[in-house]
Formats: sequence, C-alpha cells, structure tokens
Amino acid sequence: MKFVKMQGAGNDYVYVDCFKEKVKNPSEIAIKVSDRHFGVGSDGLILICPSDIADVKMDMYNADGSRGLMCGNGARCVAKYAYDHGYVKSENFTMETCAGIKYIKVEPKNGKAEYINVNMGKAVITSEFPEKILINGEEKEFIGVDIGNPHAVYYVDSLEKLHNMDLNRVGEYYEKHERFPQKVNSEFIYIKDRKNIYMRVWERGSGETLACGTGACASAFATIKKGDCDTSVRVHLLGGDLDISLENDEIYMRGKAEYVFTGEINF
Repeated sequence: MKFVKMQGAGNDYVYVDCFKEKVKNPSEIAIKVSDRHFGVGSDGLILICPSDIADVKMDMYNADGSRGLMCGNGARCVAKYAYDHGYVKSENFTMETCAGIKYIKVEPKNGKAEYINVNMGKAVITSEFPEKILINGEEKEFIGVDIGNPHAVYYVDSLEKLHNMDLNRVGEYYEKHERFPQKVNSEFIYIKDRKNIYMRVWERGSGETLACGTGACASAFATIKKGDCDTSVRVHLLGGDLDISLENDEIYMRGKAEYVFTGEINF
C-alpha cells in the first residue's frame, strides 16, 4: 500500500490515495500504521476518495481503529493533496465527510495549496453553561460542543497549569466519563486575551495529539459564546497555530497542511 504522511499543526495521519489504491479493513490498518514503534507512526489513517456528492471524500480512522466523524486538520491535508494532485480543479470545492459536506477554499502559492480555509459549519452547545461533573473524584466544569463530533471544553487559569497537566495519566478519565457514552474529545484552554487562546487536547481514540482542528473550533466557539474572546481568535496548539472565526453562526478554520514523507508498506 502506497501512502503519504501529512500533518496539520502537528496532527499527523497516514493518507492513502484511494483514487489509485484500494484499502481493505481500514480499521485494522489504522491500528497497524498508527503504531509509532512498529508502524509508520500517526494519529490515525485517512483515505482520500472519490465522492458521488462532493468533489472529494475524506474517510478517517483513529489510532485505535475507530471511525472518526470529522477531523479539521485532516480535512486541510486532504484538501491540499486533492488540489496539488489535480483531483479538484478550483480553489473553491466541496469535501464529503461523515459529518456532512464541508466547503473548502485554498490559498495557493506557486501552484500548490499553502493555506486552506474550511467552513466547518455550525456548532451546537450540548451542555449546561457550564456543566459540572466529577473527574477522578475532582469537580470540573466544562462546556459541551458538537461540531460534527463531540467535545468538552475545560478552562484552566494559567498557562503554567495548562503545560503541567499530566494528560497521559488523566486523559482517559475525561474521554470515557459516564457522562459521555460515546466518549468525547476533551480540550483544555487558557485564555491569554481576547484574540489568543492556548489549547491542549485529548482526542477520543487517539489520546493526546499535538493539535485537533475540530477541537480548536469547538474551543473558540465556546470561548466566544462565553464572551471571553473576539469572533476571530488564534488558537495556539502544541503543534502550531490555527485561526478560527465565527461569521453568521458559521465557523471557519484557516491553517497550513504539509507533507512529511511518502512510502510503501506491506501487510
């Protein structure tokens, strides 16, 4: 199987061009290629596919083999690949995902996609504002957000506390809490000012990742609705920055996507 590894803000996936390749048992393959010791090493597997209802289709699987509904960083990488390889013919095109059709705008440089803008659609608050739950015996407050997949946004009061969180120890308590029967993506946010927030994320099915596009959108949306930031905000993640804006209740995400390497693997 030929593949390309790509990353958006450090959120890395193995991508397969299914215009040319056929992938059987993608859940099993996702587990194998994601292993950072015995596989390629990634946050999951994403298939770049033809679509009957859009210009291109994204089919994603988390590192544990579970199917993902949406991945913002993955969508940017799929958009870059499709544009750079001529599968789409315009700087504006559509992408089919399990969370619906997404609208893409590419900002090219020297004939290749440099920045990619994704209209992520509308988000919905899914909790009380805020809601309190017990995590490992400690009371925590979160704001629930659905943006095609479920998120719980938690706030910390200093950048030091954010950096010092031991997510490897406590992340699964958040992900698998009984409040979230389908599990949940958990974002931890420090608000620096009205234009900048800092974020770490524990993704369901993958653990802590360097970035999460839908998580950045959910966190920005929750913070805007709290009245604590402007309608355009930069989200600083471990792997890089994303610009998120809210316009007419639609969430827009802008950032880069980059190739890491190509390869071929046998199963």
